[in-house]
Amino acid sequence: MGQKIKLSVLDQSPINKNKTASEALSETTRLAELTDRLGYTRFWVSEHHNSPTLAGSTPEILIAHLANHTQRMRIGSGGIMLPNHSTLKAAESFRLLEALYPNRIDMGIGRAPGTDRFTASILNPSNRFSEEDFIQQLYDLDDFLHDSDSSNSISKKVKAIPLTETIPHKWLLTSSGESALIAAHFGLGLSYAQFINPYVAANIIEGYRRSFKPSHDLAEPQANVAIFAFCNEDEEIVKRQQALMDYRFIQLERGGNLAAVTYEDIVAMPYSDFERQRIQYNRGRTLMGTPDVMKEKLTALAESYNIDEIMLVTYAERLEDRLHSYEILADLFELDRK
Repeated sequence: MGQKIKLSVLDQSPINKNKTASEALSETTRLAELTDRLGYTRFWVSEHHNSPTLAGSTPEILIAHLANHTQRMRIGSGGIMLPNHSTLKAAESFRLLEALYPNRIDMGIGRAPGTDRFTASILNPSNRFSEEDFIQQLYDLDDFLHDSDSSNSISKKVKAIPLTETIPHKWLLTSSGESALIAAHFGLGLSYAQFINPYVAANIIEGYRRSFKPSHDLAEPQANVAIFAFCNEDEEIVKRQQALMDYRFIQLERGGNLAAVTYEDIVAMPYSDFERQRIQYNRGRTLMGTPDVMKEKLTALAESYNIDEIMLVTYAERLEDRLHSYEILADLFELDRK
């Protein structure tokens, strides 16, 4: 590939055991401040609902806070789950963010609800979970953000306020591949969630590039990949973190809400033969290791997908280890520090 790899952050504001939502959001803020100084490219926050161990329910509010605490990074949503929202309201929220922080706001858009179907139906009672509706929302969003004046444009009658000279950069998120084709059709950036679906990214990204149609937002295809990642010089700390992530995935597959646990809570956890097979599969959603191992793994990931940007999602028992992982990786990839 030959080009320098850029690193970015996707943060879900996890609430660790015996911590509060306020503490989790304070940790997200500290992480944003640190990674801004370290030279990371962008910092996205997620939208989750009815998930007691994740504090990030309203990314548009958290983005405003984080942009005020950083100077260089692009700040955005990873993502705003558009079917949960009125398209006009989403357009106005991100236009206001763009007015406050011009040329620094990313609007990463997801189609999934970020929660269960019942909760999603309460968030937006008119949500039909329809691809057709989602595509219409994207057309309307484009009209609102570009103040389209064509005869069939909704923005001919209703303007998304405030009017701004610049607009947020729009990305579509995907884990299955459907949204990749939609992103290509609309000429949007694509962010592939390998931390959700570990084994099909290369085909999806290549298909996106082949089908990409230039738009007034983006002349060339732009893609990144998001993955759970953790780095530490101490192999025992890496081992503990891998065990915690192994359990986290099994916990989800057992059908319960994520409970905040420590390594001591799960070190003796029994797994069935099937669950041990699932653990091996789910390890494709993570990259963990000591610095030399992580440099090799992340470089190989970027080369295999022909991308120059990787988004890191990092959990850890201790905030210090979480922050330190980002520090190590910034040094490994020689990011341009402030």
